[in-house]
Amino acid sequence: MPVGVPKVAFDVPGEDEASWIDLYYRLFHERLLFLGGGILSGMAIFDVMQFVEAEVQTVCVGLAASMGSLILLGGEITKRLAFPHAWVMLHQPASSFYEGNTGESMMEVTEIMKMQTTMINIYCQRTGKPSWQIYKDMERDFFMSAEEAQAYGIIDTVADSL
Repeated sequence: MPVGVPKVAFDVPGEDEASWIDLYYRLFHERLLFLGGGILSGMAIFDVMQFVEAEVQTVCVGLAASMGSLILLGGEITKRLAFPHAWVMLHQPASSFYEGNTGESMMEVTEIMKMQTTMINIYCQRTGKPSWQIYKDMERDFFMSAEEAQAYGIIDTVADSL
């Protein structure tokens, strides 16, 4: 049995038969992929998801870590889904910290703390958990299975079939 990235059918305009491409390329081509990462980019995506009138459905395939977990959380309530073997990970915002003077480093720490407070408030509003619980869970990398993420309030459904 071959091991690797699954292939999915993809209709190419102007061709009679569908091409088989790997799942990651299909997700990228359909603009359905967010890997997590930068706080500012993630917050911008979250803001747009809340602003648009369309109901945004979020799906966790594999791992939603860092800002990816906040994006997953930002989907329309009842339309947040994870596959059975997916994982969700929360942690506190991090920074590269300047190699500059102490004053600049302190300003950066202040900004990181503001962003952390904003993220904690979002998690509190969307999950119903108290802020002290979110803060405690974000202290270290906090991994959850799909079922645990559902109980936590990050997702609404664990997919059992399509």
